[in-house]
Amino acid sequence: MRIHPLSTRVANQIAAGEVVERPASVVKELLENSLDAGARRVEVEVEGGGVRLIRVRDDGQGIHPDDLGLALSRHATSKISEVDDLAHVASLGFRGEALASIASVSRLTLTSRTEALPQGWRIEVEGSAERPPAPAAHPRGTTVEVRDLFFNTPARRKFLRTEKTEFGHIEELVRRLALARPDVTFNLSHNQRRVLELGAASGSVERDRRVAAACGQAFLEHALPVAVEAAGLHLDGWVAEPAFSRSQADLQYFFVNGRMVRDKLVGHAVRQAYKDVLYGGRHPAFVLFLTLDPERVDVNVHPTKHEVRFRDGRSVHDFLFRALHEALAGARAGRPEHQPAASPTPAAAWPVSRRTMALNLREPAGDPYGELARAGAASVAPPPLAGSAVAPAAPPDVEAEPQMPPLGYAVAQIHGIYILAQSARGLVLVDMHAAHERITYERMKAALESGEGIRSQPLLVPVTVRLSEREAGCAEDQADFFRGVGIGLERSGPGSVVVRQVPALLRDADAGQLVRDLVADLLEHGTSRRVEERINEGLATLACHGSVRANRQLTLPEMNALLRDMERTERSGQCNHGRPTWVELGLAELDALFLRGR
Repeated sequence: MRIHPLSTRVANQIAAGEVVERPASVVKELLENSLDAGARRVEVEVEGGGVRLIRVRDDGQGIHPDDLGLALSRHATSKISEVDDLAHVASLGFRGEALASIASVSRLTLTSRTEALPQGWRIEVEGSAERPPAPAAHPRGTTVEVRDLFFNTPARRKFLRTEKTEFGHIEELVRRLALARPDVTFNLSHNQRRVLELGAASGSVERDRRVAAACGQAFLEHALPVAVEAAGLHLDGWVAEPAFSRSQADLQYFFVNGRMVRDKLVGHAVRQAYKDVLYGGRHPAFVLFLTLDPERVDVNVHPTKHEVRFRDGRSVHDFLFRALHEALAGARAGRPEHQPAASPTPAAAWPVSRRTMALNLREPAGDPYGELARAGAASVAPPPLAGSAVAPAAPPDVEAEPQMPPLGYAVAQIHGIYILAQSARGLVLVDMHAAHERITYERMKAALESGEGIRSQPLLVPVTVRLSEREAGCAEDQADFFRGVGIGLERSGPGSVVVRQVPALLRDADAGQLVRDLVADLLEHGTSRRVEERINEGLATLACHGSVRANRQLTLPEMNALLRDMERTERSGQCNHGRPTWVELGLAELDALFLRGR
């Protein structure tokens, strides 16, 4: 076949294959157009999961009647004009393909009116067959009706799911956009039944209400606020406590300059921040908004605009990791639960630079219990109690206490494993080994990070690592990074490097595999925390061996000292493996167990 230009219809349907994946894709493009037009109220009506009808009505600026035909043609837009505009795109849409693509696979009607005109105008398109515009009654704003989606491409309709599934995607999309724009009212109906009514939020309380409506009240009750700014990057929003993890990654919302994205770099930074507080196979929940100069992010990566590319991915990754890592550090044992977290407030800026670490730790002393008796208690290790799994005693006079600590006071030790305490809200159970393991681990990490670098150990026999030329070049270019994490290496050939020293705590690790993993991370994300992770794994092992073991009988002062340490220690709500260290039963729950008040 000779080379020839494609017809407009074929070109539009090819574009539709990239932009219009399912009904939710149509809703996304139409809603983004409404928001770019300055809408403050958006109504979405759907029938048949979006296949029979999608109607989006807004109160935005509207479209001039002379531009209605252009709005439905390819590569026509009001949002950019010059090549330089692509370097700082501030609108949600800009490619000028959406309406033309949607119109090529549906029966589309576009009705709009600007403030300056006394009446609206309407244009209809059926599979790219366009009718001339005609007058129509319409308030200021725009209404787009999309009927019979994929009527002329039956093969595409076969790939759609059930009506319920397709509408579920639409509902999720509206929730996401509503989170990004709390100043806009969003209403969603399906088959003439109102499903969502999200009123505009003007203050922090109403914004919290919007988050609760979109993500559930339980998320807000377990959310930790985030508000950090550094090096031209600003992150705010909410991250859920590790205890509120999910079996699926279905409650993760991330926005870049108001645009919802799914980005591998962002996902990696979040996973790293949750690494040693989340139980295996669980997923964190978060609603986060990253704001930065539009010139520092490329949004023109994919037609659907779900993906972005950061100009300096390494600094963004490090910023996100540090911000979330610090936020999760506030999830200490005893934090009052079931209270909505406050909206993020501005926080002092902090540097993004990598923390240094020093391997100058020794294994904990043989008796790990001495520290437990701090906070005014006797510091001697007690002898085991004979013949009893419970250490009986009376708690302090809680009525006389001016303010009871969050975890209360110890009452007894149960089966040599759990500490039973009475709190102001009810009853607290603590897994003493898991709790002390986290306390010991955090102290060892703090001591490690207070040094001036990682102590390295030369290898008796240097290790040659075979790499591709690209990987070897990366290792050579990132020599400073490798030195910073305690690895000494040099390039020995086009596709090889020689490792001469490694961190002392990783002297028994596979040096070759470690270098290959680090290089892979550097090529993919621009940074790597594998060495720090390996070191932390070693510290976790030391902390486990140096912590209170099961069947070790503790005195009440020691138990209370452990509770106070939990309240002071970062991330003490979970052990190093992500399992909970304590649970609480409120008085109402205890009353319900015994049918009190019935």
